[in-house]
Amino acid sequence: MRKNSLKNTRINGEVQKVLADVIRGEIKDPRISSLTSVVAVEVSPDLKTCKAWISVLGDEKAQEDTLAGLKSAEGFIKNKVAKTINLRNTPEITFIMDQSIAYGVSMSKKIDEVTKHD
Repeated sequence: MRKNSLKNTRINGEVQKVLADVIRGEIKDPRISSLTSVVAVEVSPDLKTCKAWISVLGDEKAQEDTLAGLKSAEGFIKNKVAKTINLRNTPEITFIMDQSIAYGVSMSKKIDEVTKHD
């Protein structure tokens, strides 16, 4: 299976949907912020690994706590993915903090400041 094949794209979408549902509704860890979203998911073609980019609305402490909570709940999340999606292999999930939304907001503020002065 190639990296950008239709099957791989569908698997990425399914895993992203399941991860979002599990993080939002089934994990009871108080470290995980309620304002956590799964931005993107990339499952390797051999279905062994999975990178999940998450975004957390809040300060840096909330982001670090959420990342720590997700890492400690990795086994539970992998189990839920395995039960929900019927795959040959259940991928090992690695959570990565996505800073693109915060970066976009800060750039937008900077643009507003520059245009305000003109």
